[in-house]
Amino acid sequence: MDKLILGRYIPGDSLIHRLDPRSKLLAMILYIVIVFWANNLVTNLLMIAFTLVAVILSKIKLSFFLRGVRPMIGIILFTTLFQMFFTQGGETYFQFGILKITSYGFSQAVLIFMRFVLIIFFSTLLTLTTTPLSLADGVESLLKPFVRFKVPAHEIGLMLSLSLRFVPTLMDDTTRIMKAQQARGVDFGEGNLIQKVKSIIPILIPLFASSFKRADALALAMEARGYQGGDGRTKYRILQWRFKDSLTILIVVILGILLFYLKES
Repeated sequence: MDKLILGRYIPGDSLIHRLDPRSKLLAMILYIVIVFWANNLVTNLLMIAFTLVAVILSKIKLSFFLRGVRPMIGIILFTTLFQMFFTQGGETYFQFGILKITSYGFSQAVLIFMRFVLIIFFSTLLTLTTTPLSLADGVESLLKPFVRFKVPAHEIGLMLSLSLRFVPTLMDDTTRIMKAQQARGVDFGEGNLIQKVKSIIPILIPLFASSFKRADALALAMEARGYQGGDGRTKYRILQWRFKDSLTILIVVILGILLFYLKES
C-alpha cells in the first residue's frame, strides 16, 4: 500500500511537467479512447512504445512506475481471469467443469490486462507530473464552456483535486492501521477466503472514521478561509496554451489514426 504512487506528485522540470494541464488531460482522454483500438500485436507495441517514450520524457525512473503499479496487479489479474474463463471461442486449452480456457478467451484476457496496465501507467504519469491544483484548474477550464448548461465546473475540478490529493493519504492511513492491527496480533494472510475478508473489517472501520474526521476538518478549514465556490474568484495561476501543447495533442491524434487503420476488425 505504501508503494502505490497513483495520486502523488513528483516535482520536476521535464517536458511533461511543463505541459499545460489541459493538454495533458485531453491527451489522457484521447489515450483512453484509442487504447481500446489496440487489439493486435502491432497496435499494442505502438501503445507500449508511446507510453515508454512519455515516461522517459518525464525523467521519472521506469522502475519507480513498476513499483507503483505492482500493488494493483492483483486486482487487474482478478479482473482478467473472469474474462479468460467466461469468454468462449476458438481452440480449447483447458476445461474443468464450467470453467474453460479457450484461445479467444486467453487473447481477450491478455488484451484487457494490457489495456488496464497502459491506462494505469498513463494516468499515473499525469498525476506524477501535474500538481493537484493545476489539475483542478485544467478540469475547470475544460468544463467552462458547459457552465451555461449548469455544469458546476469549479466544483468538479475541486472534487478531482481533493480526490487525487487524498489518495496517497488514504493509502498511508491504511498502511498505518494495518501495522497497528498486526501489532495487536491480527494476521491478514491466514485462513480461507471468508476469514481473509473478515480480517479486513478491522481496517475499514478506523479508515472510514479517520476519513470522515479528515473531511470534516477540511470543510471547517475551507469555511474558515472564506471559501464560497468559484463565482467571482480570480486566478493566481494563469494557464497558457503553447505550441508544445498543440503538438502533444496532434501526436496523440496521429497515434489514434495509426491504431484505427492497423487494428483488427
